[in-house]
Amino acid sequence: MSVKKNNPKNKTCLEVLQGDSSRRSFLKGVSLAAAAGSATLATGCIPSANAASTEEMKLRWQEFFKENYRLMTQEEQDETVARLERLAKLRDNLDLQMGSDPPLDGVLYGYAFNITRCEGFMECVTACVKENNLDRKTNTQYIRIFEMEPGQLDPSTGDGQYFHEVPVDNKFYMGTQCFHCENAPCTKACPTKATWREPDGIVVVDYDWCIGCRYCQAACPYYGRRFNWGKPEIPKDEITTRQHYLGNRLRPKGKMEKCTFCIQRTRKGRLPACVEACPTGSRVFGNLLDPDSEIRYVLKHKKVFRMKEELGTEPKFWYFID
Repeated sequence: MSVKKNNPKNKTCLEVLQGDSSRRSFLKGVSLAAAAGSATLATGCIPSANAASTEEMKLRWQEFFKENYRLMTQEEQDETVARLERLAKLRDNLDLQMGSDPPLDGVLYGYAFNITRCEGFMECVTACVKENNLDRKTNTQYIRIFEMEPGQLDPSTGDGQYFHEVPVDNKFYMGTQCFHCENAPCTKACPTKATWREPDGIVVVDYDWCIGCRYCQAACPYYGRRFNWGKPEIPKDEITTRQHYLGNRLRPKGKMEKCTFCIQRTRKGRLPACVEACPTGSRVFGNLLDPDSEIRYVLKHKKVFRMKEELGTEPKFWYFID
């Protein structure tokens, strides 16, 4: 009797692990298989004879069963990063330099945006897309720039999809992104604890523990989260290879993602890509615990405000006027 080609029992273990199923559905399948006695036997996995495929299968299996990033020791974090670098090489022939740099001591990051200087050029958006390996197919953007009418200070009243020469007379521009709140409602809404606030103030996501429920997106009052509807499509020669596990690594399909203050850069003492790219100097980033930092100067000497302060979220993102 012939066997149908699409019979799942004829798949190799590697094909099962490479499938489109999420971590959640995979683990559900494994738990059912374990009840039958053996995950491998129950799924009918056929070991591959190819050495590279066997190595990839082993690494993927280890990835599925790793701890949440917050529960890992530094050694386990380093092992995870090394695995992901090797998988990228095996799958896509990519040479990544991925880090798991911890928060710096004595650092609490803050951001300020000068609404009198921004002219709406959106170089910041372009730099962010490239640096953070955002999906080109869906045009995913962490940063949004709104063209505003005089007297308005709520971006929802502005135009976030203008397509004309800027700046425009009698208009001003406001940028939004994740505000990295001290009391972040998104972290409280997450049922799997896949998102949290780090000691340096950066709100991060462990993409491998995110189940894509989008509760965090619903909880965010600042439209700071993005849902990844598909596997990111990025030309190979445009992939930023210097990455951080909690930052700009290539995200799987069906995950929440967001601005991380370019954690892969800032934890090495560099500025976020958007700050470096801004041609008008309207973006200020620095250490709120350093009294001599530029961000502290802005907060002390400029007229500053934060969005929706009445919510008690304590965002680490201020707007100011010269």
